[in-house]
Amino acid sequence: MAHTVNIVNAFVDAAEGGNPAGVVLDADALSSGEKLRIAQLVGLSETAFVSRSHAADIKLEFFTPSRQIAHCGHATVATFSLLAQRGLVTGPESSKETIDGTRRILLRGDAAFMEQRAPEYVDEADFVPGAGAGRILASLGLGPDDVAAPPCVVATGNRFVLVHVRSEAVLAGLATDMAEIAAVSAAFGAIGYYVFATTDGEFAATARMFGPHYGIEEEAATGMAAGPLACYLYDRAGLKHSTLLIRQGAHMAPPSPSRITVELQLEGGRITGLFAGGEARLASTVTVM
Repeated sequence: MAHTVNIVNAFVDAAEGGNPAGVVLDADALSSGEKLRIAQLVGLSETAFVSRSHAADIKLEFFTPSRQIAHCGHATVATFSLLAQRGLVTGPESSKETIDGTRRILLRGDAAFMEQRAPEYVDEADFVPGAGAGRILASLGLGPDDVAAPPCVVATGNRFVLVHVRSEAVLAGLATDMAEIAAVSAAFGAIGYYVFATTDGEFAATARMFGPHYGIEEEAATGMAAGPLACYLYDRAGLKHSTLLIRQGAHMAPPSPSRITVELQLEGGRITGLFAGGEARLASTVTVM
């Protein structure tokens, strides 16, 4: 049976760059195994599958080429931007049902913003045995002098290992050991590493995401990692702004610069939640069997 897959670039910057996601708009009849097979045939970091929901406007499931994942930022933005552009969702707000609950979605023209939870931090004192800071840094080809702060694990829905390096030059020159990154990520129950450098100017930080445990060596934009990073920047790095811009994809090969906007929800200076989002553009449509 033929299935139509929309290839949508999410988190584009002035309609350029971004991270491509597959979007299947009519997935009610598909089994989990069929969704995984389609994701493997599409070959992108994530493919999103839309079906009917009794709890939200749509049910949204995400598959990498190797397994199902609870949440995916760029595939969420890709899906809701596409639905809005086709008139299938209207108004300033929508919602999605995922495998671990529902999330609000804000719609603004060609941009979509997804809800994430308040941050949860795990610092080195509570790291799992055998996955300390030294092993994390070694898996990136880094030493203690290359980082501005010890690594930590942050979750606002999905877990990521955050590594704050001293400069964009260090970020660009990482020597990644994908097998080690996958093993450490699995030990933490994390999607992968989000390695970043703070920057001057429009963007608060430039980042790279490595998720080989989920079949993603590096991707151009990761909304579910930008949320934890924005929280870290606010709580730990002194960037006390309610809106933070994250740049990603500039240092991957080939480059695909992406623009991710994170809007923090604050009560008394404490982060209670956030919305991460950006714009998306339909790139192509493919048919898989």
